[in-house]
Amino acid sequence: MCRLALKTAREPFSPYEVLTAMEAMQEGYDGSGLGLLLRGIEFDDFKYNPRFPILSGIAHTEKAWQRLVKFMENRGYELKHDHRYHMGPDLIETEDRFRYFLRAYRMPERFRDKSQEEREEELLKTRLALGKIGDANNNLTVFSFWPDVVMVKEVGWPLQIGDALCLHDNQIKARICMAQGRQNTNYGINLNACHPFFLQGIATMTNGENTAFVPIKEWLLGKNIPGYIGYHSDSEVFTHILHYTLKKLKLPLAAYKHIITPLNPTELGKHPQGDFLKGLREACKRLIIDGPNAVIGTLPDESCLLVMDQKKLRPATVGGHEGEWAIASEICGIDAMIPNRDPSLDFQPMREHTVIIPPDRKELTIWSQHDPLPLPQAA
Repeated sequence: MCRLALKTAREPFSPYEVLTAMEAMQEGYDGSGLGLLLRGIEFDDFKYNPRFPILSGIAHTEKAWQRLVKFMENRGYELKHDHRYHMGPDLIETEDRFRYFLRAYRMPERFRDKSQEEREEELLKTRLALGKIGDANNNLTVFSFWPDVVMVKEVGWPLQIGDALCLHDNQIKARICMAQGRQNTNYGINLNACHPFFLQGIATMTNGENTAFVPIKEWLLGKNIPGYIGYHSDSEVFTHILHYTLKKLKLPLAAYKHIITPLNPTELGKHPQGDFLKGLREACKRLIIDGPNAVIGTLPDESCLLVMDQKKLRPATVGGHEGEWAIASEICGIDAMIPNRDPSLDFQPMREHTVIIPPDRKELTIWSQHDPLPLPQAA
């Protein structure tokens, strides 16, 4: 088992708060990896424009760093901010870390009047191209390239990594922070196996064991959709299924649960949209998961979600109050992030639930698979 923690708040906060929550759940991971995703970024030393995409990753050598800088210049990106972590290098366990980078860019002039979809495609192409450079030379790791998103992944314990990157100094704050402490059960120690996973603004992290990983991966690879690659962890498919649901099928967020854990035929027979959902189940049957899994995700509009699989053997709880909410594998994690809430209002979803924290963060939305989907009239 791994441990997961997410905090979302109207006012930006230090990611170190979430690392503290991870420390409270430390018996559930082994220090083989920490992943952080920050969304809704605020820099202490730079007035950030959320339209600027942020490139985050690690250059393992000086040569890789120079290659990265040159590549972005040649592609037409204008550097607007180059964040320098106040490093405590003696706290990093691995040695090949020339520079952690977090750089905000203005997009190339040719994309100024392009559509949102065209801009998003360019950002994905750029990240994939940098990924190929890193794979070919084994000296560059790129985690994300997207507006208003920062990712950090490293081997070690959460507070150790937070101290090494000085994440406690408030130079970087965010309205959302996702964190995963990894327990290395099935794969070698690999930065790319750390959650969260990210694709075109969509991020998920998972606690569990996806025993249907191979057929799901093969189905996704067969679609030949850019970005459906990697799969260093069996949990990466959850991100791509959510991306497929929202971006390719153009379905509402609530449909995600119907794809990964559809209702049984008897339940579908009683559902007001049973015919549509039966067709969806048949069309996406290769994406049905076999848990146990708890999946936590975030979207570009700063919505957050929590879903469980049918077995419900990987716990997760959501708690908080208006303006500030948290999701964690253990209640002690929520206690660490939001101690001033009413814990009697904490909620643990059942197999049919999707818990959504909307962008306004006023209150939880708890949606059941037995409820009608908000589908377009044509559907």
